Amino acid sequence: MINTRDHDGTGTVCNPEFFQFPAVKKRRVSASFSGGDVTRDGGILLLRQADRQVGLTQALAGVLPDPRDPDRLQHPLLTFVRQRV
Repeated sequence: MINTRDHDGTGTVCNPEFFQFPAVKKRRVSASFSGGDVTRDGGILLLRQADRQVGLTQALAGVLPDPRDPDRLQHPLLTFVRQRV
């Protein structure tokens, strides 16, 4: 089923109401988009938790060159990498 309601005045929004992801370890993974109005930035909390478990931004900060003077640093490079992501 296709939802064609115009929510923000920018045009027609066409999103599937139900999406099936590939199975993970023989478990079915699906998402339903019929939850009504939700915040758009709620996924950032999931992204943060996933990043902390996987360690992607920490690994990235570990390999990026940091030309700043270490004696004058107020914020580590990891903070800036996570902020940009």
